[in-house]
Amino acid sequence: MNAPRTPTDSPHRESPPDPAATKTADAPLLVVEGLRVAYGTGAGRRVAVDGLHLTAAAGQITAVVGESGSGKSSTAHALVGLLPAGGTVEAGSIRLRGEELTGLGERAWRDVRGRHVGLVPQDPGVSLDPVKPVGRQVAEVLLVHGLATRREAGGRAVDLLAGAGLPDPALRARQYPHELSGGMRQRVLIAMATAARPRLLVADEPTSALDVTVQRQILDHLQEVVTTTGTAMLLVTHDLAVVADRAQHVVVMSRARVVEAGPTEQVLTDPRDPYTRRLLADVPTVAARPGRPRPPDPGAREPRTGESPGPAASSGPARNSVQAQDPPPGPLLRVTGLTRSFPVRGTGLARRRTRTAVDGVSLDLARGETLGLVGESGSGKSTTARMILGLESADSGSVLLDGRDVTGLRGAARRAVHRRMQLVYQNPYASLNPRFTVGEILTEPLRNHGVGDRTERAATVRRLLDDVALAPGTEDRKAAELSGGQRQRVAIARALALGPELLVCDEPVSALDVTVQARILELLAGLQERHGLSYLFISHDLAVVAQVSDRIAVMRHGRIVESGPAEQVLRAPTHPYTEELLAAVPGDRRTHGTTEDLTWS
Repeated sequence: MNAPRTPTDSPHRESPPDPAATKTADAPLLVVEGLRVAYGTGAGRRVAVDGLHLTAAAGQITAVVGESGSGKSSTAHALVGLLPAGGTVEAGSIRLRGEELTGLGERAWRDVRGRHVGLVPQDPGVSLDPVKPVGRQVAEVLLVHGLATRREAGGRAVDLLAGAGLPDPALRARQYPHELSGGMRQRVLIAMATAARPRLLVADEPTSALDVTVQRQILDHLQEVVTTTGTAMLLVTHDLAVVADRAQHVVVMSRARVVEAGPTEQVLTDPRDPYTRRLLADVPTVAARPGRPRPPDPGAREPRTGESPGPAASSGPARNSVQAQDPPPGPLLRVTGLTRSFPVRGTGLARRRTRTAVDGVSLDLARGETLGLVGESGSGKSTTARMILGLESADSGSVLLDGRDVTGLRGAARRAVHRRMQLVYQNPYASLNPRFTVGEILTEPLRNHGVGDRTERAATVRRLLDDVALAPGTEDRKAAELSGGQRQRVAIARALALGPELLVCDEPVSALDVTVQARILELLAGLQERHGLSYLFISHDLAVVAQVSDRIAVMRHGRIVESGPAEQVLRAPTHPYTEELLAAVPGDRRTHGTTEDLTWS
């Protein structure tokens, strides 16, 4: 392995930084040397971070990238003193403005967190208190650190929400997290993290579940905080296009170690380590347009140790005799005029009003086809998907499956339709029961639909885990023990368990690093080739949509504003909103055919 080009190889490593020097753009405000983090588990001790070196300079962004399980999130949690139960810093040094942070007790860490080190966590849906208005949660940060009186805190919280870019901040401050969009919740977390003007900001996947336009706005705001306040930011992300756009330095981690580090442009345009080159090769680009060859069937992969060559067994039960017959003519799915409105809470004369989430949506999906559905948060994509699946009632319109209207089905008839149409949920943290083992999660749909006996179901579970590249034995682990990427693979396996004809994928790879993302997309393509599956693929990532879609429909404000063959929509969009989405793609991926051609701001 080539020697890593680490930022810590600079002369700044020779002595702790002078606090006065942190005012310069290139001074290391944070110095981490030889950091080792380990977890005590039932199976023994597991090292999550091994010998990490990095620096972060005031007024600059340092990115940490790597696959799920590489140690990047453990690094972030160690830097803010929030390692989960069983996690310890076994060795190394963390110095912030020359002050040693390792070895601090919880009381000392409470003073450091927020005041000197701010954290923007990965999942705002989990990180915010669901029973408190968001303004009160921001105010609590000020009160805990003695930065405002109770009389002042409410007004200061509104100012912070406004500074984070929340529209109508006085109204939003009175709302609860579930009443805000994902982008708004992320802005609340940024307001909390920056309330005390910390010198170091640790952002752990701050935009992983956001559409490209909101992602750009959030990153613009974070970058403004860094440049105007001189804060150093450590950006933990799996999105190398975001790294290319925003970071001055990058640290690449694999299996708990740093394999390569240095100036971002140097590392991403001239990577030395094979792992970095593989990460770059797996980055999806909008240039990967239809006409692409289908990826290899996952069942034809190289055999693992102890396996015999040959195709893998089917990932689910065999199709029943009705499905095996010649399909009727026409599209598998036809949606006509779907409309759905929701009551919303207002004030004054507008206390009772409704919001139209989906407004006359019509679309067709052929057998074996992938239709990409894109749009920003609140555009109606997920509500449309839920109405198609019968999980949400429609005010008007119809959903036809093989020419049969399934819009108002109930009971056994609806259960039969559910077997033919399955959903991959967006949030693996919320969609999997943390108290169930993976085996129980995957067995549940098989048992509920009367598929197989106990032995057959256990064999199906093993095949599903193999198909989504989870190790043997994963079936005995609980969902809470898995990383975000591993959880989403379990969610995909669960959706495949019944061998559906139509898979509705609601942001299925948004939480995955690029290498796992690429494998999942290859898996989905292989399953589609093998079984003739149809996919309704919902995503905010146009590069991913470009890779998988035969056709693309663009939604805005509940309506489809543009649709057509994927190549046509991406190369020659006719609607200004589609052009806006393409312009927001980070890393300029839409104009370059390879990741080596990433442009630099």
